[in-house]
Amino acid sequence: MLLPDIALKNSITLLFLSFFLFISCDHKHKEYAKGVLFYSGFPHERELIGEVIELDTALLRYPFRIRIEGDRAIVMDLHGLDHYGHLFQYPGFQYLSSFGKRGDSPTEMLSMENFRLQNHVVWTLDANKSELTRLDFSSSGDSLLRDETVTLDEDILRPLDFAIYNDTTFVIPDYSGESRFLKVSCKGKLIEKIGAIPTTNEKALQEARPALAQAWRSFMDYNPDNGILAMATQLGETLEIYNLKDNTHKVLYGPEGEPEFKIGKNGSSIPIGIMGFSDIKVTDKHIYAVFQGVKFKEMLAAYQRGKEPEDGSRFIYVFDLQGNPVQKYTLDRAIYGIDINEKTNTIVATEVESDDPIIEFKI
Repeated sequence: MLLPDIALKNSITLLFLSFFLFISCDHKHKEYAKGVLFYSGFPHERELIGEVIELDTALLRYPFRIRIEGDRAIVMDLHGLDHYGHLFQYPGFQYLSSFGKRGDSPTEMLSMENFRLQNHVVWTLDANKSELTRLDFSSSGDSLLRDETVTLDEDILRPLDFAIYNDTTFVIPDYSGESRFLKVSCKGKLIEKIGAIPTTNEKALQEARPALAQAWRSFMDYNPDNGILAMATQLGETLEIYNLKDNTHKVLYGPEGEPEFKIGKNGSSIPIGIMGFSDIKVTDKHIYAVFQGVKFKEMLAAYQRGKEPEDGSRFIYVFDLQGNPVQKYTLDRAIYGIDINEKTNTIVATEVESDDPIIEFKI
């Protein structure tokens, strides 16, 4: 190729790249103006080595969530044989008692999707019964006693998570696809529908909202001190930050973007893309999100080789309350649920593929 031709080709290439960058920057500017942020990395990264907490009992089958308040810790067992919840002394983790008995009687639970421990009161969510149950600590603090059960309105579709907004109100994701989440009274009555699924899939938003809502299943946490409600998608790599004090909303897209899915014959959502987040925690200063990031095609390939893919997540992403990426932690094992204590710089996590399922990390 002659030198003039090379120069002309380079000029055209440079012109094309400049135009592409201009379009990209202009697009991002518009998205940022709408409260949509993009992150591709973290300014700080660090590896964490977990320390196993020895338990004096072997009753946990699938420890999915953990919450700590004062000298008490509660672990939720997603597939518990007899009970879904277990109370421990903290920090020694001596077993105290169990609650949330499995069964179909009026005082038993068919499932436990999550629980919340706040101000020495515990609320649990049973999606199969569409019930929230309040438990109070006994006078000795060694057990939890069932106090009241609230049946949710029939138009609240299968709630899979919840958070305590205040003494009289809960927030629950909306799986109808009509809004993003719901405010629900302590009597189970729908108060308000808030937000919308922040998808770019306009066709699904118009024609397949229930399937879209399934694909956008998110784990949530709320901090009443700063008014931050954070939601992290189980598929893809999308987080949302709602400031319920000033009514602002931001959407954070990571490299894998929003949840990907196909619509099945029965109208259900079939996940594709990646497994995303598995838990989220809002502290006074930060948002911690447990991230997996494994592609479904890689999981399928592992199954085809006769190998079970790893169950859990090896990353914890940390953002400030405005959604700016702060820190990425890479873990030496796969975890699911977390509890954070920034005063002691401690993360306590659950590991489902271990006989010693409670792990502590120092940050």
